[in-house]
Amino acid sequence: MSSDRSKTRAELFAFLDELGIAHATIEHPPLYTVEESRALRGEIAGAHAKNLFVKDKKSRLFMISVREELAVDLKQVHTVIGGQGRVSFGSAEQLEEVWGVKPGSVTPFGAINDLDHRVTVVLDAGLVAAGTVNFHPLENTATTTIEAGDLVRFLQATGHSPLITELPVQAPQPVETAAD
Repeated sequence: MSSDRSKTRAELFAFLDELGIAHATIEHPPLYTVEESRALRGEIAGAHAKNLFVKDKKSRLFMISVREELAVDLKQVHTVIGGQGRVSFGSAEQLEEVWGVKPGSVTPFGAINDLDHRVTVVLDAGLVAAGTVNFHPLENTATTTIEAGDLVRFLQATGHSPLITELPVQAPQPVETAAD
């Protein structure tokens, strides 16, 4: 069972500071989707991600962070991340209980709340290769920028050594055009 009290943003930042991890945060209105967050692209440099909290057929939990433009193939991703059968989205209750964040605020920083190490963290190799990465700091009213290598160090310090891999993506759908 995870802690009854999730860490605050200030506690997250204190932990990053303790690890010697540089971070910068920009405040903004609540953002719930990748589409909404695209409006901030001029203000926030670095790679942006989408984060998926999923479970497999045996109820094992995974937090997957990928480059925002990738459409992860949820029918195939289990073959790469070690899941048993196809994955589906975890419930809001599981997300809050285990990862300590609300829907719309899914972030790898939630690892700080998973004291029982129930979640396997999966990072898209292309996201890690991007250098600078951006995530919500446990709430969707801000975005925190750190170096990808420092994200890995943070995850390791929480006991969540991430699986860094190329993830299967959905094939682009053909665009139908009107006949001339």
